[in-house]
Formats: sequence, C-alpha cells, structure tokens
Amino acid sequence: MIKTMLFDFGRVISAPRLPARFREYESQLGIAKGTINRIMFDSPAWQDALVGRLTMQDFWVVIGPSLGLTTQRQIDAFRRRYYRDESVNPDVLRLIRRLHGDYRLAVLSNHPPGLDQWLRDWGIRDLFDVLYCSGDEGRVKPDPAVYLATLDRLGVRPAEAAFIDDTKGHVTAARALGIHGIVFSDAQRLEKDLESLLNQDSPVDALPNAQKTPE
Repeated sequence: MIKTMLFDFGRVISAPRLPARFREYESQLGIAKGTINRIMFDSPAWQDALVGRLTMQDFWVVIGPSLGLTTQRQIDAFRRRYYRDESVNPDVLRLIRRLHGDYRLAVLSNHPPGLDQWLRDWGIRDLFDVLYCSGDEGRVKPDPAVYLATLDRLGVRPAEAAFIDDTKGHVTAARALGIHGIVFSDAQRLEKDLESLLNQDSPVDALPNAQKTPE
C-alpha cells in the first residue's frame, strides 16, 4: 500500500519559467541567446552549491562575472529579479493539498542550502512531513543513499512510496530501489499517473477527492 509521496522541487513544485523569460534575462545581461542556463547550472559553482559547499549568496558572487555582472550591486539586483520570477506551480499545489493528511509527503530535491526557508516563505512547508535538501545533506540524487535516508525519516519501505521528479534518471534510480517512480511532465498527467498507481495498489484506494477542504 502506498503510504507516502516524495516530490522534487524544481520544475515540479515550483513552476517552470517560460523560455521567453530566459531570453529576457539574456537580453538584459547582454549575453548570447540560449546560454544563461548553461552558464548558471552547468557550472562547478552550482555543483558546489548543490552539496552545500557554497551558499546561494556565495554562488551568485561566483557566477556573477560570467553573467556580465561586475559589481555586488548588479549581482544583487539581478538575483532579486530572478527570485521574484520564481513561483509555485498552482496545479501541483492543489494536488499536494488533496494528498496532505491522507499520505505522508516529502520534498526530495537537489537544491542549495535554504530550501526550508523558501518553502516557509511560500507558506507551504507545513504540507510536508520531511524535507531532504541536498545542500543541507551533502548528497545529491541519484545517489541511492538520498532516497533511502528520506524513506527512513518517513518510516516507510520503498514499496510504500511514490517518487515524482521531472528528471528521468532520478526516477530510474528510485525505481531501482523498489520505489514507485513517476516522471513529471505536468499536473494533469501526474494526477492520472497517481490515480492509476493507487488503483493498481488497491482498488479501494483512490486519489483523495478534489473537494477536500484546502489548508
């Protein structure tokens, strides 16, 4: 029986930015089209941030010059704009609220230190029983120890858990441990996938009703 749901944060709980928004950033910064994500997230600095060797503030200081930001003031201004554009995925949040109370919920994310406060700022930290943030733990998906540590804190076996992530390799690693894995594309598809999983798990177990009182 499925007892818990593990959610990735980036591009699952948080809404993906539209490509046009990245083009706006590149235009503002004066960098080549289609390069901002490579500069930021394929960098050694980002890998260091993901395991807590850099704070997010330190990451921006290191990456700033590669984005054409040469002063602390410029770095801070762009960082604030970038964060303002981050938002929760409302359709996924509605689904999480339906699951809350019927299932134990967790966030399992490759993310720099500070994700706990981010969730609190959005007013959704209380929806999750466990938070595994790689920047606070020093290990990243798809390391099996990441999944097993999260399950241990939830007090469940792999077969009792479903894991949702938009990165196929992370889902494959979860499945190898016996966790039910779902590759995320959008909230509507996720709802159907969860419904199918729960019905397969137990015909009397359905996804909680959409009319459940929100929190």
